[in-house]
Amino acid sequence: MLPVLQQGFPTSINEFTTQYGDLLVSFGITVLSFVVTFLILYLVGKPILVRMTKRALNAREFSPSIVSVGSSIAGTIAVFGAVAIAAVVAGFPVILSAFATIFAALALGFAFAASDIVENFIAGIFIIKDKPFEVGDYIEWDGNGGVVREINLRVSKLDTWDNEQVTVPNGDLANGTVTNPMANETRRVTFDFGIEYDASIKDARSIILEEAAKIDGVLDDPEPAAPVTGLADSAVVLNGRVWINPQETGAGGVKHQLVENVKRRFDAEGIGMPYPYTELTGSIEVEQIGHDGAVADD
Repeated sequence: MLPVLQQGFPTSINEFTTQYGDLLVSFGITVLSFVVTFLILYLVGKPILVRMTKRALNAREFSPSIVSVGSSIAGTIAVFGAVAIAAVVAGFPVILSAFATIFAALALGFAFAASDIVENFIAGIFIIKDKPFEVGDYIEWDGNGGVVREINLRVSKLDTWDNEQVTVPNGDLANGTVTNPMANETRRVTFDFGIEYDASIKDARSIILEEAAKIDGVLDDPEPAAPVTGLADSAVVLNGRVWINPQETGAGGVKHQLVENVKRRFDAEGIGMPYPYTELTGSIEVEQIGHDGAVADD
């Protein structure tokens, strides 16, 4: 405990020194002890803690983003730990109690005010660690789609086919259903072709397979196929199926070229692609009404 003198207010320097000299010396020693202890702990402890954190995260093959965040957190822990230990060594229990109270209040306020930020931050860590998608992948989620350009800890940035940048909170991607068409080495591209009921299924299938084989990027194994998958009201449906390597070939371009080439060949070979229509059967009677409202005889 620091000494407290119960005397009147000094009127001179000598009286002030006599009355408060011991108190000032004691306070100075306490402050000096706090500063020296803090600097030693911080300057020595922080590099060690940060180095150990980096080594542990790198050993588990975390991404550089996770390692950077972990190092920052370790540095912050080193600061708070150095302050707490230095306060105890210097004999500042009041400061330590106040420090703990302030830290708890800040943590509680942060938890309420930044819950969404924390959720997105944690989601970003899991995305970087689990790698459901990577930079350059085209993904689809909640009716949206885009090419991943950046994966940050709080948000991910994607480009749409219209070259618009979309910024998505990582929580939406981590908690929702994300489709990654580029995750595997092969991807199937399909399109339904409807032909007339009296057209030759064999000829139509041959045209689809021939045109599919001519498209760059279409794989030979698995080979293209065109099975009959439906009998619609006005057409027999053949499902054209081709396989591509999504890392090298775009699915959209292959589908567009397949549809255009097959349509051109169907037209040239006389294979009709009917549109839906309704056929009415039965009979109707037509009566001629005269000027006076009577039905005419002829």
